[in-house]
Amino acid sequence: MYTLGINAAFHDSSACLVRDGQVIAAAEEERFTRIKHAKRPVPFAAWELPFHAIDYCLAEADLELTDVAHVAYALDPSLLPDTGRSAATIALPLEPSAQPPARADDPGASPWEPLFLAYVMNAPRQLAGGAPHHLTRRFRGARPDGPYRWHFVEHHAAHEASAYLAAPFERMAVMTLDGRGERATTTFGLYRDGKYRRLKQVDYPHSLGLLYEDVTRHLGFLHSSDEYKVMALASYGEPRCLEAFRSLLRLDGEGGYRERGERGWTMEHAYYGPGYSDRDIEALLRWSGAPYRRAQNISDETAELLARGRIVGWFQGRMEFGPRALGARSILASPIDAGMQQRLNALKDREDFRPVAPVVLEEALGDWFTPAHANGGRAPYMLFVYDVRPERVVRIPAVRHVNGTARVQTVNRAQNPRYYEAVRAFGERTGVPVLVNTSFNSRSEPMVCTPKDALECFWTTPLDALAIGSYIVQKSGSTQARS
Repeated sequence: MYTLGINAAFHDSSACLVRDGQVIAAAEEERFTRIKHAKRPVPFAAWELPFHAIDYCLAEADLELTDVAHVAYALDPSLLPDTGRSAATIALPLEPSAQPPARADDPGASPWEPLFLAYVMNAPRQLAGGAPHHLTRRFRGARPDGPYRWHFVEHHAAHEASAYLAAPFERMAVMTLDGRGERATTTFGLYRDGKYRRLKQVDYPHSLGLLYEDVTRHLGFLHSSDEYKVMALASYGEPRCLEAFRSLLRLDGEGGYRERGERGWTMEHAYYGPGYSDRDIEALLRWSGAPYRRAQNISDETAELLARGRIVGWFQGRMEFGPRALGARSILASPIDAGMQQRLNALKDREDFRPVAPVVLEEALGDWFTPAHANGGRAPYMLFVYDVRPERVVRIPAVRHVNGTARVQTVNRAQNPRYYEAVRAFGERTGVPVLVNTSFNSRSEPMVCTPKDALECFWTTPLDALAIGSYIVQKSGSTQARS
């Protein structure tokens, strides 16, 4: 049985295909349209669905839309705040943004809410009839009523499930925070004995996520886009405003209950996006006229380039799902040179305060970072911050942020064999089983998706080499390491 999941109401539109509880394909729309975050999270963009990502997921299983049994949409319009609508109509001002709040009793209520509701309610019709012309083949025969069964899923329930259904633990605490869902903005819950129980819920307009957006905007960045820059700046700050921020919070300890479904699936990696065969890659390399050679061992030869100070674009296997480069669409470099962070930020035209992250062999985590026991000694999705061990700082200065921390990714052989072997081979040469890993993209661009994207990024940035499939592409004049 196939289930298609769709995230489309807000930002970073994406799709996922699940077969009998196992994720088999997942991708963000931005990787195909080349529009960062796919769209802006404004109410009048809620009609846009991730058709390219849906098309990819269906193609990965050689399906058409009518072959799936269920479609799950990550927002439930029945839970949206009341806008005074009747069963069949909504009231929408001609110029919503020029109007006062939709409800006088709620100053946070948006006058755009009726239009947002209408677009979400009509998502089944948009899916059935709104695909771009060049993608219509996989959507033919679909109707607003199926033949699949449509499910509007509460937004934070989807967030919660993405944590406890994918995690390798029998019991766990779960916390979700974002700008807003339907009403919820923050939830706390407990997963135990195959069931999930929500313990607390904070409702809109009280939202840490929206506060985070306000801070992002206050610093001159683009909200709902540049929050990761604020994350990078956080380590430079002092807690002068801590009490002021704390005064904005009030916890009530109330919550609800939600039962876990069947899916027994544990998320071991995030490589659910498009992948390309050596045959496809070599055909493009030949067509483009790029100077390339086939490597005898792509991981070993890449490690040699990295040990000699080269910066390498790494394009291997199926693309990562999510915001982080995790060794499928990455730029790799040595962490030993203290100047590597600035070289990479210059290469990607990034702000100079932004750090670069390390990837370390899972079994070597405790030798280089602390506390090693945190998170079960694994950090495969680059979500956790560790301290660099003081005695190791001099060996990996490029990945140590100004406050002594690093946002670490661990990798084991089962998750990504070529990536693991590249880190291991670099460690054999240098004594450092750690590499710099940053996303394979240039400024304001999404991560590369296709071999063509990789080649274009390679030739338009100062990358020294490209390890793409089983092939290595190098620029003339890159035989000497740069100082």
